[in-house]
Amino acid sequence: MKATTDSQSSEATLEQAETLCRKRGARFTPMRREVFELMLAEPGPRSAYDLMATLEGRLNRRLAPPTVYRALDFLLAQGFIHRLESTHAYLPCMHIGHAHHGVYLVCERCGQTVELDDPTIATRLEQGAEAHGFSVNRPVVELHGRCGRCREDG
Repeated sequence: MKATTDSQSSEATLEQAETLCRKRGARFTPMRREVFELMLAEPGPRSAYDLMATLEGRLNRRLAPPTVYRALDFLLAQGFIHRLESTHAYLPCMHIGHAHHGVYLVCERCGQTVELDDPTIATRLEQGAEAHGFSVNRPVVELHGRCGRCREDG
């Protein structure tokens, strides 16, 4: 799955997010939009502090960490971004507006992260958990290894 990188796709995704927020009665504030726009512009996994530093440069003012974390929490709740549990990093969802669980391939060498679009994986895992009486709170699946380019580079 290719990440959203061009400005036209990013703008369309932002418009889709605004529309979804309006329909849901959720406020897509300027700060929430700014954080999401930044994530779409550089779609790889980003830490909250990395996002905060970039935003401070863009906005030419200091930000408090809770400001960024509140925006990230909102974007997570709306299904616009995902959080990688292993690295505590955030990345934009490639399928906003569609209920699904994140399944990711994470390169341990270069950090490239690919979101898989295969609902059967998460469904099967949830069914297995349910069969054992286990209640899933955060259905995130991360497969760590090396991407094709890093494997070729040795």
